[in-house]
Amino acid sequence: MKTAQLRMSRTALVPVVILLVCVVPIAGAAWWGLPLLLVPVVAAAWVLRVGVDVGAAGVTPRSLLTARTVPWDQVAGIRVGEDQDLWLVRTTGTEVRLPVVRARDLPQLSAASAGRIPDPSR
Repeated sequence: MKTAQLRMSRTALVPVVILLVCVVPIAGAAWWGLPLLLVPVVAAAWVLRVGVDVGAAGVTPRSLLTARTVPWDQVAGIRVGEDQDLWLVRTTGTEVRLPVVRARDLPQLSAASAGRIPDPSR
């Protein structure tokens, strides 16, 4: 089974580029403005990194700095939160938030998991 990556659309980088264009004049005006260049860099890293990987080993939610794989034998199900965000429920009863994906992405998540996560629309 090939690993499927569910990430933000790359069009989310457009506001990051606009932010960079706005920050460059401030950063060039004074020495104290240089650290402001880190804001668009961190925003771009967030857009490119945060998401969910679904593969043969399990489900791996990725944040900006961490990634932890939940093996398939520890997956009890999926819970949809109040804001349509998805939570992976483990057999131990704990929950792990799945960043970026929402309830509307359940069919795509089900297909990526090869049916291990049921598609509620069927």
